[in-house]
Amino acid sequence: MGREVAESCVDTMLMEMVAMYSGRFYANKPELAARRIEAIGYQVGHQLSERYTMERPRFSDHLEAIKFICKDFWSEVFKKQIDNLKTNHRGTFVLQDNKFRWLSRVSIDPSSENETEDPSTPGESKAAQAVSMYLYFPCGIIRGVLSNLGIPCAVSADISSLPTCSFVIRVKA
Repeated sequence: MGREVAESCVDTMLMEMVAMYSGRFYANKPELAARRIEAIGYQVGHQLSERYTMERPRFSDHLEAIKFICKDFWSEVFKKQIDNLKTNHRGTFVLQDNKFRWLSRVSIDPSSENETEDPSTPGESKAAQAVSMYLYFPCGIIRGVLSNLGIPCAVSADISSLPTCSFVIRVKA
């Protein structure tokens, strides 16, 4: 029998982790908070990939590993598959989830849309910065899985409209 964790526990853990790292530990250094949250996600992804690929043969190429993430891995973690996968066949993949579970309960205060918190990130509202902090953890998870599968990469996330989220994976040569 598989070991599972209640979805509410994972949601609470993510909210508390972001609150602690961005509001308490690294309140004045959001880039350090983001790096730490992503590093925790990396470790989680690395360990989950060990569990979910234990009985599988090694993947023959990058596309096969990405398809594993889109179908099998995403189904195990988020109880649904990725909605859309795009690639340029040169090492860049875009995974789109139209109802990303970890953003489904996030809302943005319309009054904070135009305010900027950090002058080094012009045009990015405080609300967008806050939401982006929640995406460093899943980016780390994806990077950890691919790293464990022997694919070094960089992962970033983009939000077009909540709760739609796109993860951009750039494989390092």
